[in-house]
Formats: sequence, structure tokens, C-alpha cells
Amino acid sequence: MEDTQKRGWVTKALDVIERVGNKLPHPATLFAILAGLIIVVSGIMAAIGVTVEDPIKGETVTVFNLMSSEGIKYIFENFVTNFTGFAPLGTVLVTMLGIGVAERSGLISAMLRGLVTSVPSSMITAALVFAGIMSSMAADAGYVVLVPLGAVLYAGLGRHPLAGLAAAFAGVSAGFSANLSLTALDPLLADLTIEAVKNSAFPEYAGQIQYTMNYFFMLASVVLLTIVGTWVTNRFVEPRLGNYQGEVEEEINYLTKAEKKGLILSFLSLLVTLGLLSLLIAFEWSPLRNNEDVLMSPFFFNLVPSIFLAFFIPGLVYGIVTKNIKNDKDVANQLNETMETMGSFIVLSFFAAQFVGFFAKTNLGRILAIKGAEFLDSTGINDFRVVILFIIVASLINLVMGSASAKWAIMAPVFVPIMMRIGYSPEFTTLIYRIADSTTNVISPLMTYFAIVIAFAQKYDKRVGIGTLISTMLPYSIAFFIAWLIMLIIWVVVGIPIGPDTGIYFDGEMWK
Repeated sequence: MEDTQKRGWVTKALDVIERVGNKLPHPATLFAILAGLIIVVSGIMAAIGVTVEDPIKGETVTVFNLMSSEGIKYIFENFVTNFTGFAPLGTVLVTMLGIGVAERSGLISAMLRGLVTSVPSSMITAALVFAGIMSSMAADAGYVVLVPLGAVLYAGLGRHPLAGLAAAFAGVSAGFSANLSLTALDPLLADLTIEAVKNSAFPEYAGQIQYTMNYFFMLASVVLLTIVGTWVTNRFVEPRLGNYQGEVEEEINYLTKAEKKGLILSFLSLLVTLGLLSLLIAFEWSPLRNNEDVLMSPFFFNLVPSIFLAFFIPGLVYGIVTKNIKNDKDVANQLNETMETMGSFIVLSFFAAQFVGFFAKTNLGRILAIKGAEFLDSTGINDFRVVILFIIVASLINLVMGSASAKWAIMAPVFVPIMMRIGYSPEFTTLIYRIADSTTNVISPLMTYFAIVIAFAQKYDKRVGIGTLISTMLPYSIAFFIAWLIMLIIWVVVGIPIGPDTGIYFDGEMWK
């Protein structure tokens, strides 16, 4: 009875979150509203004479009034350039062109199916979680390919299909930030961080930030989350679900000979591509190498073309081998289809760009950073407790706002400067945001693919609803959160770089 009451309370709380979240406007509308608020707030704060003293720069920071004649002139003169100069826009579109060909040629689907169907049945859970984590290199493909595949595999092995679905969903969503390679998320979040740093008290530091800034930590996270996800599935999720009593039977869809041949040749083409790209930095005469500091070479600050080619060429080879690509028109059509799916991102970017541009111009970010740092200093909380508090806040925000980039576009201009002032690097702040954003994805009813996952689950059990899925995924969310936090604490205590030439702490004295 007590257990039923607890479940009822949790379900009611989640229903409240769902209702509140559903009342929020579309992210594009939200950014438009925020941009309008920035204009009004700047006028009010300028009128009452709000200023702060920058203790680092030793100067007075005033509010730029966007409601003044000069402010209105700025808005009209920069309305287009705010959008076209929005750093994540070009980065994501170019990256997705390469990923789109790899996905639409069938390469991504074949890779995921090949991975999870080629391991022993005893390792199938680990393979599903691992494949889910790795699927983030193909953006959202894991949700539509691997999650239903997990259920099919478990059903085909006589196990509960919802346990397989849950394991795959945990890897795809709760482990979204981790990967063995760079993904589209790395440059996307890095560009937003760079924009936040440019408008802080230390704009010069923006030139030090690399797209690989979180790579070492996220690389190690793949191993950690695979182990934790497998343990949670086998220890809690599958025993709780019990034996499957449904009538749905599944047949596992193994790779065909053509698909296997395509995978082999596409992998060889990837090796050749990576080999040729390495020539750009491997030798002293390489055009993108900095001989004084290799890690600060132009190659690492311009990784988007390399990411594009690393997906585009293997995708092209796979498509040709499997006859999914017969001529240049097929390639062009796949590129067109990819860009069609990016329409909502482009619209979102337009309004987000105005918000970011207005926020930076008004100096509200610097003022909030200084006041925020003063507040934290007055409370005496200026150590690792701030990191934990930030992770908790970002995790809770994720329950009502699903887009990782949209949240970071709002949070970065405020929190990155604050964390810099209390001694944490922008790269580290981005890292802890990624942890917070990932862990609660699987229990957020407002996450874009949440309803789709429910639809997949209802194929095997018509009674599955929001409460059922959240109660199934909650152990993953808690376990991933705790495991990632412990790993983060160990990382900080030992002082391991979180990425190539990237540390945890920030010394403002060096950047006065």
C-alpha cells in the first residue's frame, strides 16, 4: 500500500511538471520573449542608473539602453548580423550535412545493428548501452533506430522487451554527452561558451577555448556509463519488469552481405580520410600545425570540416556499395532532406541570436556575473559546493526545457562569467552543464523524443504511459547522476585535464 502511495505521489508530481512544461511557449517564442524583455529591462535599469564596479578590470560597468535612440539604431543595424554571425548556426549546419549523408545512406543504422547483434547474448545489455551512448555522434538517430531495436533484441532473446528499450534509451539519452569521438554537440556548446566568454570581463580567453575542451572526461565517461547502465538494467529494471506476458514476438534483423560489405569499405574509407586529415597537423610542414604548441594548432580550432568529412565520405562509400546512392542526385537529395529537418533549428537560432546579441550589448551579463559572484562570496559558498548546486539547478531546468543548446544559450552568458570569477574555467562550466543536461533527459516528459519512446513501448504493453516510463528510467537517472558526480569529484581532486590543454580552474589575474 505504501509503495502504491509513493508511486501515486511521484506520478502526480510528474504530471504537474508535465502540465507546467506544456504551458511554456515554443523555444523560438521563448527566445523572442526574452529578447523583448532584455530591451525593456535595459531601459528600466539604465533609467534608474544601475552600475557596478568591476573588481578585476577596475572600471565602472553601466547598462547600455536598447530603448534609447542609440539602442534602437543598434537593433536595426545588427538584426541581420546577429543571426548570420551566430556561431552555432554555421557549425551545426555544416556538421549535419556530413552526418545526414551517413544517416540517410543507411550507414548509421547498419553500424548500430551490427554492433548489438554481433555480441554474445550475455553482453547484449552492455552493447545496447554502449551503442546508445555512441549514437550521439549521429545526432538523434539513436532514438529512432536503437531504442526500438533494443526492444526487438530482448524480445527475440526471450527477455522483457521493455528492459531492452530502457537500456538503449538510457544510453542514447542519459549518456548523450559522452562519446569516444567528437560529435555535433561539442562545437555547438563550445561556440555558445565562447560567445559567453567574449562578453565577460575576460574576452581574451575566448581564443583559448577548443572544441575538444571536454574530450578526455567524456571519453572516460563512456566506460563509466556503460558499466553503470548495464548494472542498473540487470539489477533493478529487468527484475522489476519480470517475465514478459505479452503476445508480441520479434525476429532479429541481422545485417545482409551487402550491408556487411558496405560497413567494411566505409570503415576503410574512414581510416583513409583520417590518415589524410592527419597530414594537416602531423609534421612540422603541415599547414594547420602550430610547432610551438601542437595542441593550440589551427587544426583543433577548426574541427568542423574534419567532422564533416569523417561522416560524409564513409556515408557516401556505404551508400554506393549498398546501392542506396546511385548517382549525384541521390547525394544531393540526402543533403536536401537533412537541411529540411534543420528548419526548426534555423528558426530557433534566429531568435536565440537576437537574445544573445542584445544580452551582450546591454552589459547585463557582466552586471549579473559581478553581482552573482558577490552574492556567492557573501554566502561563503565559493568552493565545489557551487558546482554541485549548478548541476542540480541545470538538471531541474532540463525537466521543463528539453533542448541542450537552447538552455545553454540562456545559461552560458550568466553562469560562465560567474564561475570564471570564482575560479572555474569556462570549459569546466560547460562540462558540468553537459552532465546535468544528460542525466535527467530520460525522466523529462518534455524531452523531444519522450512521446516517441512511449509509443515504441506501447507496442509491447498498451498500459505504458508517462508515469510508467519515468518510473522505469528513474534508476538510470539517479545512478548516472551519482556515478558522474563521483567521477567528477575524483577528476577535480586528482587534477586531470578535462580535455587537450584544458584545465579545471581559471586564473583571472592572468587575463586582466
